[in-house]
Amino acid sequence: MNSLCNVLSIQYPIIQGGMGDISSPKLAAAISEAGGLGTIGCGTSTIAEVDRKITDLKSITSRPFAVNIAINVTPYVEEFIELVIKHQVPVISLSAGNPSPYIQRLHDHGIKVIAIIASVKHAVKAEEAGADIVVAEGFEAAGINSPLELTTMTLIPQITANVQIPVVAAGGVGDGKGLAAALVLGAEGVQMGTRFIATQEMQAHERYKQRLVDASDVETRIIGRKVGRVRRVLTNDYVATLEKREKEGMTLEEFNKATTEEQHKLGAIEGDMQNGYINSGQVAGLIDDVPTVQELIERMMEEAKEACKRTADLL
Repeated sequence: MNSLCNVLSIQYPIIQGGMGDISSPKLAAAISEAGGLGTIGCGTSTIAEVDRKITDLKSITSRPFAVNIAINVTPYVEEFIELVIKHQVPVISLSAGNPSPYIQRLHDHGIKVIAIIASVKHAVKAEEAGADIVVAEGFEAAGINSPLELTTMTLIPQITANVQIPVVAAGGVGDGKGLAAALVLGAEGVQMGTRFIATQEMQAHERYKQRLVDASDVETRIIGRKVGRVRRVLTNDYVATLEKREKEGMTLEEFNKATTEEQHKLGAIEGDMQNGYINSGQVAGLIDDVPTVQELIERMMEEAKEACKRTADLL
């Protein structure tokens, strides 16, 4: 059995990305029910909001799921740690910060820990600290990104050569061919965010989903380089305005105010593309439909098997 699936007690090696404040119990439950690992993101939400999401998720699935805590994004890290312990959440993913101070406490309560990293150095440190799994996120991924700008293609084989725990590939994966490629590179599974936005169960605005379906291969943008806060988004009117302001000398404080989770919700949940932005990975160019989660996962597994067979036949 795939060791990632064994550690997480899931059927398929497919994990949902955290998605911050726009994550929903309905989507996470659908992913877990389909055999993957659904995830609730804490983002910048309040403790009460995340508590409610976890409670709702547990009411509609009995299968394993995860909660993502972005360490340097929220002021409530300790409170969220206590919350997941209270709810007996089976898996926690820790991103955007040092996971080391929290791993042993989570292990003491039987919780598996995924560390999301973007370099070999951080992968090795996460393993030394006791992480059960590392998600290696390449620069193709959506949302807040590593300033190191390493691609998934180069990152995965370097990390798998330096750690013994299961490695999951994130960034640039949206179909079965991407899953097969990640496995060939040495990963044991994939984490996806953008592709799961364009599913029937995702409670995002239809404009967001349609924008992903319509997107070409060159329509994601990196904003924030000049202020040291790298984020990958899908181009729209609001993003065009941000790019112009950044060229004119936007400060970090101004950039942070313009890219809050509230601004993301305006685009993602309310469909307001003039006053809000939408995160997207480069995988947007591969998306051409809005299936159910189960249809997507089953299709990916079949595509991956066919891709691996075709590759073997070529050798």
